Amino acid sequence: MPEESDVLIIGGGAAGLMCALTAGARGRSVTLLEHNDRVGKKIAISGGGRCNFTNLGASPENYLSDNPDFCRSALARYTPADFIRLVEKHGIAYHEKKLGQLFCNTSAKEIINMLLAECARSRVRLSLETRVCEIRKSDRFEVLTNLGTFCAPSLVMACGGLSLPKLGATDLAYRIARQFGLRQIPARAGLVPLTLSGEWLGHCRALAGVSLEARVTYEKRTFQENILFTHRGLSGPAILQISSHWNPGEPLSINLLPGRSVPEVLGDPTLRELQLDNALGRVLPSRLAALWGSQLGPLRKLKQYNPPELARLGAMVNDWSPVPEGTEGYATAEVTVGGIDTRDLNQKTMEARSVPGLFFIGEAVDVTGWLGGYNFQWAWASGHAAGGVV
Repeated sequence: MPEESDVLIIGGGAAGLMCALTAGARGRSVTLLEHNDRVGKKIAISGGGRCNFTNLGASPENYLSDNPDFCRSALARYTPADFIRLVEKHGIAYHEKKLGQLFCNTSAKEIINMLLAECARSRVRLSLETRVCEIRKSDRFEVLTNLGTFCAPSLVMACGGLSLPKLGATDLAYRIARQFGLRQIPARAGLVPLTLSGEWLGHCRALAGVSLEARVTYEKRTFQENILFTHRGLSGPAILQISSHWNPGEPLSINLLPGRSVPEVLGDPTLRELQLDNALGRVLPSRLAALWGSQLGPLRKLKQYNPPELARLGAMVNDWSPVPEGTEGYATAEVTVGGIDTRDLNQKTMEARSVPGLFFIGEAVDVTGWLGGYNFQWAWASGHAAGGVV
């Protein structure tokens, strides 16, 4: 016999758990299906294992979407302060790291345990290692799985995007959306390291492990945080941020010395007798200073360089313009950009406009946050929005 509930939720990540505990608290009978052997795998590894669970400054301006206004309603009705109250209710110690990013003091498992405790309080039934085989719709939704059939008048797709397949990411949400005629914005990897080729890759390999604060610009979007040179290209917070906006084949503008120009720095008369790399090393990591300085030929004393040469060096430092070859893809991407077209969803409830009772929340939707707790806040907010009406 099929198992009956008021609400079926597919996906035991941040959005799914929030939706489940919210609906359960309203007295709804809720069954959550998760194909992994435990819930919250992405939560567990986030923030270096300490879970950057929200950002104090989360606002619609911190999200990418073909419809930038779609996220406003959910974010306004469930704010970072609301989630912080839940965290404090469970006695979880946390701290602000930087730029409004909040982390657990000890372990991300505390957030998972908090969500599970709230689900248990609301009598949510968790069905683990449950793989969806087919979904049918008549007067209700029927979800056929390896463990039998589950039925409910409301079905919430909270099974995420394509990022981090090693944690079990699949395209199930997109397949179900297509089945029911919903449109999609093409998906791509976001918050992901960028790969380089040719001379640029050679530079990055020579500098692998070097990190410094930089200002990275693409079109009208700029992020100033650390970048990291890797054996494959570029990473670090500023690169991850810009990757969600970047289009293949186009250059970035990277200022490796934000706030200062090379002519200004090297114009100091006390540096004239130093070799160029040593002079530049006063303001840049030594390996970077040596490599960039060597682009002008054999290293010489600073006083032996003419103004055009130093201007060329200045352009390389203050406006380095590499053209990435691509990204490292979903294997290392923190999020999926694109997804279910928000034109087909109700912004207040996350319900499909053309399919009553069908909801999409979290990363599956075409709403992608910046790095720094914004994507978790969208998960909480969209899960709460759907959980309040299913």
